Amino acid sequence: MIPIPTPELNLWAREMVRRSPEANDVFRLPGPLTTVEKLERDLTRAPRGDKAADRAAPKLIEHILERYHEVHRQEFPLAIELARTVERVHAADADCPRGLADHLAIMADDLEGHQRKEENILFPTMLAGSCGVLRFPISRMMSEHDDVYDQLARLAALTKDFTPPGEACHTWRALTQACKKLDRDLREHMRLENEVLFPHFL
Repeated sequence: MIPIPTPELNLWAREMVRRSPEANDVFRLPGPLTTVEKLERDLTRAPRGDKAADRAAPKLIEHILERYHEVHRQEFPLAIELARTVERVHAADADCPRGLADHLAIMADDLEGHQRKEENILFPTMLAGSCGVLRFPISRMMSEHDDVYDQLARLAALTKDFTPPGEACHTWRALTQACKKLDRDLREHMRLENEVLFPHFL
């Protein structure tokens, strides 16, 4: 028998998640699926040609464009500006993340080119239903995702695993949080494409 969570247990679990967001995966409470979770379920469980899966693919593409492509475009310039400020103001500090602004700028440029290929070529081809010609472009996009993972490893190294010094100023702390969010968003963005969207068209 599966135990039914009591109100007290629910309150305790929510408090644990409030204190430590990482606990969310451990104390996940039963409830309705989010829109993205439903799309993921439809795409991963249904065979190709299934109506639910075919309806889910365009919606997931729309979600990726709005939640990730546009958000990356807004947040990278802010992170780069914060990094330039920290590197300038704290140039003499031994913990200064030297080279971080340049690394973020390279990441932003590479990502923009990658996203343009998806927006102008890959996604329109998917929406047109031309599955037979997608194997090579999908393989190319996944290879570029591997490059992003390498860039994220470098980002973590430059920010000491997204941990600011104890005496860091507000700007430095904001920079660290911005980089941590970029890392988290990019990883989820690529997971949705690599593990959910792309396999549907292969």
